[in-house]
Amino acid sequence: MEWRKTTSWMNPNSGNASTIQSLIGHFLRDRLSPSLLDAQTKKFQQETCGATWGQPPYEKVVESEADLDWLINNPSAYKNAICIIEPASNVGQNNAKEDVRASSNIAYLCRVIADCDSILFPLWKLGNLNQKKLDHIFETCLAVFVEGGYPTAKDPESFAGQSISLRELQSVIEHLVTARTHKSAPHIFICIGHQLSAQAHVNLIQKAISAIRSDLPSICELNSFQHNLLMDCCDQIEQIGLDLTIQKNGLQIAKGWNDNCFAVALNEVPEVGHCELHRYEHDGVHPSLCFNRLLAEHVETSDTYNGIVEQSISYEKDLNIVMFHSDEVNEESILFSNWAYSQLHHALHPSRHFIALSGLSWLLSLPRSIEILCSTFAEGSKCTEVAATCITYIDRETKEIRRSFSFQFHPELLNDLREFNVAGEPNYAKLKSDDGIRMLMRVLYESMID
Repeated sequence: MEWRKTTSWMNPNSGNASTIQSLIGHFLRDRLSPSLLDAQTKKFQQETCGATWGQPPYEKVVESEADLDWLINNPSAYKNAICIIEPASNVGQNNAKEDVRASSNIAYLCRVIADCDSILFPLWKLGNLNQKKLDHIFETCLAVFVEGGYPTAKDPESFAGQSISLRELQSVIEHLVTARTHKSAPHIFICIGHQLSAQAHVNLIQKAISAIRSDLPSICELNSFQHNLLMDCCDQIEQIGLDLTIQKNGLQIAKGWNDNCFAVALNEVPEVGHCELHRYEHDGVHPSLCFNRLLAEHVETSDTYNGIVEQSISYEKDLNIVMFHSDEVNEESILFSNWAYSQLHHALHPSRHFIALSGLSWLLSLPRSIEILCSTFAEGSKCTEVAATCITYIDRETKEIRRSFSFQFHPELLNDLREFNVAGEPNYAKLKSDDGIRMLMRVLYESMID
């Protein structure tokens, strides 16, 4: 099937970023008003009922290197489109015993709410593609979603049978985390995408420490204060990374950043279905001596950056979202990553001009901070401490802030945990009243205009 070189479908004038933002902004304005494309939306729903990936208007599924080349040569086909990375063929099985391919819901939401195209990258069957070409598309499209998946991010064996390994997926995510540059596309990581991003933070911090120690002596005078500052910073980060323990219900789950379960571990109780979102809090009680230092840095991060999710929790009370997972991101690893990013940011700043001209220049693309935004509660008990994060980047010269986000929950699924094309496409009014979908669209809108 020949792909369209345009991104609009319902209205020929909607294939630009400004119109897409306006349509999303209108969707978020209230919970009652009809779509600005109301007549076209109803016609679209009648004509494309049940359509899924590979069928118009969702035909843009990358299945080969040749498809990737076609996109590169036709930028109008993806510049104002959403790119969706699939780590696995589905996100799990729901109560109806259906394998849920949740990426199709994101494509439907973007089309019905913003008349915006989606392009699918099913890496689970594609395997490795040319990373430079992927980087170009992912940096210049409208936004990148990393969907969920049924394998576990803490076990490479769970990816057996797929065309891409856990290690290869982690490399793709690390490229995304360091690609949030000026005018680049924001990233939204969902479920296992959220977990892979947590692992990417730890991996990137370890790589940063190793690179500084090996390369800094060749680009900086050994006795300079910049050299000493960076080396001391590396020593402190490594020491805490090695000593920090992961605790759940008073039991030690992992110790040190080399443990496979340091970033992601089995949740105490699997979560499937509705949960409430509450602001993240911690009482500071933890056996690791460094924990309070990490927690204090997180408080400063939380106070410094204005959070979209926290505002939603404050202004739209009793937010209910849908969980669908058995693993979770460990709060200690995120608190550590936030603290380590902060230490590296301060230590790199005096050296930024000569580092920018060296092989260490990628260090200047690391996030400035990562904040735990909220936790999930069910029947009054906390379930998942790290339900969402905000990854913040600061331009060192202009001081401009850019953000990406990650969610453990599935904001693109409704209560039934089903694909829209199977269960029946919800109308605009239904989407407008759902907490998870509203949060997903709000994060997409806000991060697009950063």
